[in-house]
Amino acid sequence: MSPEEDLGHSDIEAALATRRELGARYDAELVDGFAERIERAVERRAAERGALDQRQAAQAGGGRVRQFVLGVVSVGVGVPITIVPTVATDNGLPAVIVGWLGIAAVNAAHALTVTGRRRD
Repeated sequence: MSPEEDLGHSDIEAALATRRELGARYDAELVDGFAERIERAVERRAAERGALDQRQAAQAGGGRVRQFVLGVVSVGVGVPITIVPTVATDNGLPAVIVGWLGIAAVNAAHALTVTGRRRD
């Protein structure tokens, strides 16, 4: 924030001192000038907040896309993980379970990372 836009205690004191020096006939001009500075500060802060919200929405959207792609790839990888132990061995069920638990763990870890980023 630039010094001319700072709306601190010193600005209020300066406006009151100016009023004392100039008299009551300049009250409207003093109030209008102070109100304009407040409006500019509010507009600037609203614009900054809007830009921050847009960046956060873009990041959240990117995380959702990555999560979807990871899910699709996981299913694609899960098919051979299921077929190979089932066909190659008599009892491939433990290998299939371990493989799918690993896929689920990777997806869960990624989902927690994406969710954690979105909250920041």
